[in-house]
Amino acid sequence: MNNIDLIVVGSGVMGTFHAYHAARLGQRVLLVEKDAKPVQATVRNFGQVVPSGLGERWFGYGRRSLEIYRDIQQEYDLTVRQNGSVYIASDEEEWQLLNELYDRRRAEHYPCHLLSKTQTLAKYPVLQAGYVRGALFFPEELSVEPDQLIYRLIRYLTNKYNVTYLTNAPVIDCYPTTGGAGITLSDKRTFRARKVLICNGSESRLLFPDLLLNSDLVVSKLQMMQTVPMPQVSLPGNILTGLSIRRYESFTGCASYAQLSTPDHYAELKKWGIHILFKQALDGSFIIGDSHEYAPAAQAEDLDFQIRDYINQLILTEAQRIVQFPVQAIQKTWAGFYAQTKQEILEHDVNDNIHIITGIGGKGMTSCAGYAEQSIRRLLPELYTA
Repeated sequence: MNNIDLIVVGSGVMGTFHAYHAARLGQRVLLVEKDAKPVQATVRNFGQVVPSGLGERWFGYGRRSLEIYRDIQQEYDLTVRQNGSVYIASDEEEWQLLNELYDRRRAEHYPCHLLSKTQTLAKYPVLQAGYVRGALFFPEELSVEPDQLIYRLIRYLTNKYNVTYLTNAPVIDCYPTTGGAGITLSDKRTFRARKVLICNGSESRLLFPDLLLNSDLVVSKLQMMQTVPMPQVSLPGNILTGLSIRRYESFTGCASYAQLSTPDHYAELKKWGIHILFKQALDGSFIIGDSHEYAPAAQAEDLDFQIRDYINQLILTEAQRIVQFPVQAIQKTWAGFYAQTKQEILEHDVNDNIHIITGIGGKGMTSCAGYAEQSIRRLLPELYTA
């Protein structure tokens, strides 16, 4: 290949949306993936696009992401469905936080509706009545199928924007060249471009390991599971619960958050970073999770590959307190791994033409589309007029 403008290393949601925004501006893009297809955090999540749960900077990126997802969906089916998100409070403290977030999001002109207990149970009759105190509904938020979206998005880019996509192509070196940058693959092929962008997710050992392994990157391990199809059950949209209210960034900025207590029955769940989410897939099955265990990037192997049945049982026991359908009817379980950092994201310019972006944490599916648009503006300012 000749005359490449941008090489993007990593075809997860972060790398692919950077490729998308660059290609829309007429850039000749090479997207490189070390595996046969993306198999890490981008496909091992709920497929919830929920800006409502993010802190202020990321809330803005999330709102823009909603627009981008909808725009592409009009042209090409990414599995995007606008069926909203609902946060379900289980006690008075969580209900107070929902009221405070409602006031803030309304002031930001972000559509939302408070639901009483009666209204919540009428809208979601499969919830356990004893769990529900009230709810906050965001009608504009989206659901996608995480095991399908990224593959469809890549096909869309290659078909519409002529993005070149290489798989089974680990990049083992990245280096400056005259007027640009180059990469070397494990099979010794080399490619050059004006710029290289490395979106490496939780992979920290192939490229610039001294930088990444000595940064504050942390790898998080999440346990999730999926039930058998239950087409007779209807629980549409993104379902977030009391533990989500106690965990998500948007609520930490609420006035009453500092006085939030921890009920005894939440103590063991919080120890394992558990908060309960549900998302019904197109086949009627439910994704349920999740938990969080952490290790520095240099010690990521400490998290191991095993699924802890004890953690899954904690998740399912709490889930059964929330919904009436048989959550124990599990067909598969898995662990996902993503990188995060105290700075919210790691953005590092190796030089003017080699850039690293990783460590977005659990915000990727919700905010990458909008974030990558602004990131390309920073990395390729010459493409924008004043």
